[in-house]
Amino acid sequence: MTWLSPSDQRALVDFLKELVQIPSPSGQEGALAQRLAEEMEHLGFPEVKVDKVGNVIGKIGTGDKPVLLFDGHMDTVEVGDYFSWTRDPYGGEVDGGFLYGLGASDMKGGLASMVYGLGALIKAGVKIPGTVYFIGVVQEEPSEGTALKASLSEEGIAPDFAIIGEPSSLRIIQGHRGRMGIIVTTKGKSCHASAPELGQNAIYAASRIIFGIELMSSQFLNDAFLGKGSATVTWIRSESPSRNAVPPICSFYVDRRLTLGETEAKALAEIQSIVIREGVNAEIAVNEYEARSYTGYTWKVREYYPAWFIPQTHPLVQAGLRAAEKVLGFRPPLGCWKFSTDGVYTMGEAGIPTIGFGPGDEQWAHSPDERIRIDELFAAAEVYAEMVMEIMR
Repeated sequence: MTWLSPSDQRALVDFLKELVQIPSPSGQEGALAQRLAEEMEHLGFPEVKVDKVGNVIGKIGTGDKPVLLFDGHMDTVEVGDYFSWTRDPYGGEVDGGFLYGLGASDMKGGLASMVYGLGALIKAGVKIPGTVYFIGVVQEEPSEGTALKASLSEEGIAPDFAIIGEPSSLRIIQGHRGRMGIIVTTKGKSCHASAPELGQNAIYAASRIIFGIELMSSQFLNDAFLGKGSATVTWIRSESPSRNAVPPICSFYVDRRLTLGETEAKALAEIQSIVIREGVNAEIAVNEYEARSYTGYTWKVREYYPAWFIPQTHPLVQAGLRAAEKVLGFRPPLGCWKFSTDGVYTMGEAGIPTIGFGPGDEQWAHSPDERIRIDELFAAAEVYAEMVMEIMR
């Protein structure tokens, strides 16, 4: 069965163009949330709301089990270097079978396809024996899983299965590595820079730890499917009375990617071992992210997001493969994401069976001239509709 008519396809593209034209950096998703809710109401979703977190929630079906969740995020990163773009980041320009713009691939295309896929079920009058939720979440880019967790808790929603619509090039995704944000602060003793031997330079101490982290990276665990753990220092700052004084404090941020078998305790202990070996004065802590939604909802979360994986034999994976094959004409490849998603909560923390599937290529996410193939938008919407049929059968 073909779920989208030619007019539906045109409407889907026009809707995505509008989404791209609405700026929605993390923390400023209000206008996009309103437009998303309006389109869902237009498509006939019987229940649509914007909750206190600022997430957009749509519901179809009987209200009975099983409960299937479609998840995607509304926020984007910033444009960055505007002059590195050859097209307007907020133009939504269509050219050569692609739609261009910030968030087109990551992941406004997935949002549009999910909404239109579920809307097609409503239009066809399909009687869904269970319940399907769509949730468009805020602030996923800086703190994946947090806003989704808040909504599920606040609304009392308990999914049996979850589908994450991040860009996957129409592959079925079985998981990805986890992530930690670690802050290391070294402490020394300040003195005049003309006599550095009288002090203890906190930057020098930090550099020794950083070099140790670089050397240690070769020893991280390597999972056959998700790949190897990694660590990268992405930010550093020192504090000093002046530029003519030895700095007594230096802090840096470690982006630690965790493969299966790597835990928070293990990652912290690895850095602690370097501190002990180097004999420096340093504090190590998991970074805390504090956020305030555009609705005023606030939360604080420690930046520890576990890895997750679902085996190919799981019924959810098999249902996803069957649905995709019906639409695409072949069984799509399986894979894992390099980046992190709300799956760190659904599968990693809550144990909700989760797969990923979405239009768009992850190589275009967070990059100038971000784009998405228009034919993938249509295919993804059709697959989402078929996934509901396969999972609810």
